[in-house]
Amino acid sequence: MGQLVVRNIENSVKARLQSRAKRHGRSMEEEVRDILRSAVRAEEAPRGGLGTDISKLFRGIGLRSQIPELRGHAVSRQSSSHDDFGYQRTVGVNARGTRCEGD
Repeated sequence: MGQLVVRNIENSVKARLQSRAKRHGRSMEEEVRDILRSAVRAEEAPRGGLGTDISKLFRGIGLRSQIPELRGHAVSRQSSSHDDFGYQRTVGVNARGTRCEGD
């Protein structure tokens, strides 16, 4: 097994390591080994992308039905606004980026 010497650790860090080791019922040396193992394991774990992170945020909120995938389908984004006379007007953009207006 390899060895590692770490010098110039602040006294406050050393004291906190000792306290943490005592809480876990092990030596400070074993505590440091465990911290290093955990740090390396966390880096090796596969990480999802942005979509995975967003999914984790909303998991369990209550969406019960599947959301159909939109690839290859025309998607219309619409918003309502009012013209100068107070009439409601719908303005949207289709999947090709073409502006669509209607009443």
